[in-house]
Amino acid sequence: MARAIDVPGLVERARSGEPRAVARLISLVEDASPELREVMAALNPLAGNAQIIGLTGAPGVGKSSATSALVTAFRERGRTAGVLAIDPSSPFTGGALLGDRVRMQEHATDPGVFIRSMASRGHLGGLSWATPQAIRVLDAAGCEVILVETVGVGQAEVEIASLADTTIVLVAPGMGDSIQAAKAGILEIADVFVVNKADRDGAEQTVRDLRSMQSLAPATTPRSPSLDEAALDDWRVPIVSTVAVQGEGIGQVVEALDEHRAWLGTTGALRRRRLARARAEITAIAVTALRERMADPRGNQNLDALAEQVVKGACDPYAAADRLVAEVISP
Repeated sequence: MARAIDVPGLVERARSGEPRAVARLISLVEDASPELREVMAALNPLAGNAQIIGLTGAPGVGKSSATSALVTAFRERGRTAGVLAIDPSSPFTGGALLGDRVRMQEHATDPGVFIRSMASRGHLGGLSWATPQAIRVLDAAGCEVILVETVGVGQAEVEIASLADTTIVLVAPGMGDSIQAAKAGILEIADVFVVNKADRDGAEQTVRDLRSMQSLAPATTPRSPSLDEAALDDWRVPIVSTVAVQGEGIGQVVEALDEHRAWLGTTGALRRRRLARARAEITAIAVTALRERMADPRGNQNLDALAEQVVKGACDPYAAADRLVAEVISP
């Protein structure tokens, strides 16, 4: 018989800065533990204070190096940091390398830094399905800054904009046609551009390309569903050149992050973004619950019966879907 989990005690230990308690809470989230609802009920009143920063970009632009350098910069300023590094899961084995803890060994012994690698487990958009709840764990545990490093899937990696207060999009010279990157849509979600590996040939041209694309972009185009469209033209996305592995330019990135954080607070965009984030999280949980109900034997029987009616022409698929939802909500 599995030993009962002392959720209040676990939360209290996490609040006191015990890494093993924080890790255990995130594991409960990833495993969709039966105690998850109790965990979230205990954590939610304690969360909402952290600055959440997302880092995204194509593979090879140096996201892990930039994340590590930013952690160093924040620690030098006396701020505690949490890192959620999302690694892709194998479509064949389901496993993931979870290598970011290896790449950030310089922070491994720092009690003011918590690093957790999470497998995407097939979730699209560059994140893990458990990322929102894992962010809440780190927030409630007292991390002042939370950095979320996405998988690096390229064109589909825009989900981070709905989770982060500030989204950093990293690009690097020699990583392909910048216009193609713009068409992919990933550049539209940026709050801060970082041209990393700026010691390479072509870095200045990459900066010019970004500035050119900024001048061509319509001011009313939303960068993400969570963005306050009315205030779009108030924030001009800065472009910062860095060499992350040497720490060059990281101070300017932190300054840009601080400026954006101040802008979010002044315009009220931070509250609107977090409301949008909460709506999306509630919706995702509700949809998951509906799917689970539909997957039980009774739900399958109803679905099979409705599918039979659609095949026979006795019912159209929209009407069948309405009936299925009604039966699931009010069985």
